[in-house]
Amino acid sequence: MRLEDKVRVIAEVLEEKKGEEIVTLDLRDYATIVDAFVLASAQVPVQARAMADEVERVLGEMKISPWHVEGYTEGRWILMDYGDVVVHIFSEEARKLYDLDRLWGDAPSLLSVGKEG
Repeated sequence: MRLEDKVRVIAEVLEEKKGEEIVTLDLRDYATIVDAFVLASAQVPVQARAMADEVERVLGEMKISPWHVEGYTEGRWILMDYGDVVVHIFSEEARKLYDLDRLWGDAPSLLSVGKEG
């Protein structure tokens, strides 16, 4: 599956689960270990876990499994590593604290989906 297609699927799933501030970052010119980030915010940990579950379910139907998932139990910052794409699902507080939007702010948006800023 093309990178852009995978990122679009992930972003659309996050949007369907009412994810907020969905941002896709093209890191191919900025990082050597990952090609893209998808960032999204959730209101509460239950929503963050539901978003992660749905991403895993939809990609799983496409025979794409995460290499690693962290932070699921707490639901403050769920990181889903799909090799070329890393999904970050944050609580609003964690997103502000870790500020990946600013840290990787020079990277261009990979695509425009829904509420992306």
